[in-house]
Amino acid sequence: MFSFFRKKAPAAAPVEVPVPAVDNAPVAAPAATSPQAAPAVDLTPAMAPPAAAATPALFGLFKRKSAAAPAADTPAPAAAEAIVAAPVVAPASARQGWLDRLKNGLRKTGSSIAQVFTGTQIDDALYEELESALLMADTGVRATEFLLQDLKRRVKEAKATDPSQVKALLADALTDLLAPLERSLAIGQQHPTVMMVVGVNGAGKTTSIGKLTRHLADADQSVLLAAADTFRAAAREQLAVWADRNKVEIVSQEGADPAAVAFDAVSAAKARGRDVVIADTAGRLPTQLHLMEELRKIRRVIAKADASAPHEVLLVVDGNTGQNALTQVKAFDDALQLTGLIVTKLDGTAKGGVLAAIARERPVPVYFIGVGEKLEDLQTFNAREFAQALLS
Repeated sequence: MFSFFRKKAPAAAPVEVPVPAVDNAPVAAPAATSPQAAPAVDLTPAMAPPAAAATPALFGLFKRKSAAAPAADTPAPAAAEAIVAAPVVAPASARQGWLDRLKNGLRKTGSSIAQVFTGTQIDDALYEELESALLMADTGVRATEFLLQDLKRRVKEAKATDPSQVKALLADALTDLLAPLERSLAIGQQHPTVMMVVGVNGAGKTTSIGKLTRHLADADQSVLLAAADTFRAAAREQLAVWADRNKVEIVSQEGADPAAVAFDAVSAAKARGRDVVIADTAGRLPTQLHLMEELRKIRRVIAKADASAPHEVLLVVDGNTGQNALTQVKAFDDALQLTGLIVTKLDGTAKGGVLAAIARERPVPVYFIGVGEKLEDLQTFNAREFAQALLS
């Protein structure tokens, strides 16, 4: 990992907070003064709040974003600075290590495209072969047509005569196509920042949550996880393992209503001043309309706990699924208004070109891409790096 964060002191082991089941909406907890009220459950051991002046300088996955200065006659708010997930300066050797893993991961996708430029002349046969290679990489018809038209224009303007020049121009065209997907994930503009993470089973959703939690915890952000996937066997236990490994809190209850778990987690985070809430949800196929409605319900109930939440709705998609990934993006975006994507398992796939299809047809920002199982294999998306790795 090429991130150099200042480590936080280990926190207490995660505590599972029981959540009552509800019918369609969470039930407000009774007042503590009521003689019939259940005793309050302390989510974390008592600890002094961190001093505002203890903000560390961060290097790697996240960097601080300065808040706007308040007006002269307005008292300064006590809100935390925003943390922005964006590539920043890293040691050359560490950065090169990530780029090498990205190139290796995209080799199956890019090898057939790169072979197109091994000839000696630029002609119709080259463009036809390139079209086939792009379609085989699941770039999609619309993105492929767009790239070929753009490439031909660039070749004409550059007066290119060698196929190797065409390859470099294709990298430029692909970079420009992917550029709208390159956006930073900001943490701290709301307090807490509430993330709802969705995706089909097997996409790597819970693992991605664990990796993102680790990055945030290493960046001195207090994270609370909501185990709102109460249907999949062992999902709650899997998230609890990540919570224990990262020394963060978790709200969990076996068999509880998923929306109630999410509501309780947001309420607990607000009460205890946590920075981030990440809600894991059960895997859904976009064709399962009754299950998609359950996700809509979770989103509505989160808004009851915090009117501005969820602030991020992230879809985790498996890069191996190709055009099916685009179908998922469209369906989940229509249902939940996605704010960002995490694209996993790009290592070993021959279908990594689907990012071009997403950029052309449904340009939802890609916050992170994953090319392996290790923590450092989940990093921020950079259009230029991706295009160059794909065509290397």
